[in-house]
Amino acid sequence: MEATQKKNKYEIDMCNGTIMDKLISFALPLMVSSILQLLFNAVDIIVVGRFTGSQALAAVGSTTALINMFVNLFIGVSLGANVLSARFYAAGKEREMSETVHTAMTFALISGIVMVFVGLFCTRGALELMDTPADVIDQAALYMKIYFCSMPFFMLYNYGAAVLRAVGDTKRPLLFLIISGAINAVLNLFLVIAFSMGVAGVAIATVISQVISGVLVLWCLFTTDSCYRLQISKLGIKGEYLLQIFQVGVPAGIQSVVINFSNVLLQSSVNSFGSIAMAGYTAANNIFGFLFVSVNSITQACMSFTSQNYGAGKKKRMDRVLIDCMILSVIVAVTLGGSANLFGPQLLHIYTTDADVIACGTEILLYTTLTYFLCGIMDLIPGALRGMGHSAVPMILSIIGTVGTRIFWIYGVFPTHRSLMVLFLSYPASWLATILLQAVCFYFVRKKVHSTMPQEEPL
Repeated sequence: MEATQKKNKYEIDMCNGTIMDKLISFALPLMVSSILQLLFNAVDIIVVGRFTGSQALAAVGSTTALINMFVNLFIGVSLGANVLSARFYAAGKEREMSETVHTAMTFALISGIVMVFVGLFCTRGALELMDTPADVIDQAALYMKIYFCSMPFFMLYNYGAAVLRAVGDTKRPLLFLIISGAINAVLNLFLVIAFSMGVAGVAIATVISQVISGVLVLWCLFTTDSCYRLQISKLGIKGEYLLQIFQVGVPAGIQSVVINFSNVLLQSSVNSFGSIAMAGYTAANNIFGFLFVSVNSITQACMSFTSQNYGAGKKKRMDRVLIDCMILSVIVAVTLGGSANLFGPQLLHIYTTDADVIACGTEILLYTTLTYFLCGIMDLIPGALRGMGHSAVPMILSIIGTVGTRIFWIYGVFPTHRSLMVLFLSYPASWLATILLQAVCFYFVRKKVHSTMPQEEPL
């Protein structure tokens, strides 16, 4: 297979040899890069919390769920680009791989430009719908308008990184994030402390760092000698490949958008407790993000490994990939979740010195970190299904299980038991409900997929 012969030192052979060590080799750089990205983003929260005040901290934090809801449809589509690229790469279909890459990157640029206009004209109204307090909304709207100016480069980075992950390269995206993240951290300190620019300074620093990471991943794709090389003359959208990308990516994106909509509803419930609770949720949610990206890196590995082995016709190896990913995900989630809960007050103190804010954040962490291994399992099953090209049914089940449970909780349980404890118990309840639904789905889809694949030799 020609694609195999051209593998370079950054790529991983997902279809041959042992699995667990390759999963770790794939997931660890992705995990570290995601954690570093959050660390650099945490500088935004820390700097405004320490040097501008709790209102600015609440303003920046209150935008997180809303930003995610706006952009995650397009980020979900990048998963489709990852799955399709991995499948073509493993099958040695170089022309199809190239056309998929050029279609995906063109779509990324167009969607990024669209998001600039969404950010400029829709953010204020969306924040008002979330009942963002009057003492916070002006700063939150300013932050989002500046932040969304980076969307073209943000999209190009994420789609480019999805292509690199499809061939097993998670090391160069890590390097790019280290470079751009370090610049972001330095600019945060410079613009907020030296120039007293507050949330505007944090947003400008983020824009500059997104531009840098986007340019670096483009440089990587332009200079490679492999079949996923990007060429300006070939940019354009091929309907055949965009449709296949959408078949996997759009359901994943819709799922993410709807789940983040439930988080927006949850943010609105937190807002009802006032700016202290908002600030505590902002800091706790930032810590919570480290758990998410850690287990999500294993989900990304599961999807890429499953997709390549599906393209190569290795169904027994696909089963082993999911089992090993579950073992790895539980280990990571229990270790990091337990640590976050144990050292919660100390971690929250990094973000703020306000005792009331720390108390709120500690309470939120208690109900979300110890049970986070459930979220890891919940995401792995649809990740494996997407790797096999099935994305629509897992989307529906995730929406029913996760969003349905949270909406019921927010409007049925929370109003009569108004406390942060009751509110955030909706997380583990929704994860458990979704696991049960996804497990049934996986059983039937796996049976159907395996019946259509040829017999293979033993592992």
